[in-house]
Amino acid sequence: MTLTVSSSQFLLNGQPFRILSGAIHYFRVVPEYWRDRLAKMKAFGLNTVETYAAWNLHEPRPGQFHFDGMLDIVKFVETAGDLGLKVIVRPGPYICSEWDFGGLPSWLLKDPHMQVRCAYPPYLAAVDRFFDALLPRLAPLQSTRGGPIIAMQVENEYGSYGNDKIYLRHLADTMRARH
Repeated sequence: MTLTVSSSQFLLNGQPFRILSGAIHYFRVVPEYWRDRLAKMKAFGLNTVETYAAWNLHEPRPGQFHFDGMLDIVKFVETAGDLGLKVIVRPGPYICSEWDFGGLPSWLLKDPHMQVRCAYPPYLAAVDRFFDALLPRLAPLQSTRGGPIIAMQVENEYGSYGNDKIYLRHLADTMRARH
């Protein structure tokens, strides 16, 4: 299953596909309610759910990752797929979402020279470590492998923040390399 873009529309497996999406952030809803909330989205006529991945929750301390309970993004995506919904994942690293520090982990600020959302090497190394933990979990769930994930967003609301093309290219390349 592949999602492509023609000059005027998305194509899913070569057929026009109109993305009708709503957002549910798995880390804001207890897992016992995921199926119910996703089913309500589908009943409302939506065919896609989009969700962020909150880095600060998944990696509360450098190198210490959590992907269970409310942070089980794989289970959330699988549940959406079981209900026939497509998924757009927005792994950031910055998510905004009215979330403290945009979802970036506060431990980044222990580096007195830290520069976020740019090509500052220690920041990129931390992002790479997060993506190394997150993206291999999501790769098998991509539509090209029969899963429900049809797209992934690189960064979030970046145009109003910065224009570091090296940073954005690094994120895109990092995401592709871990597909």
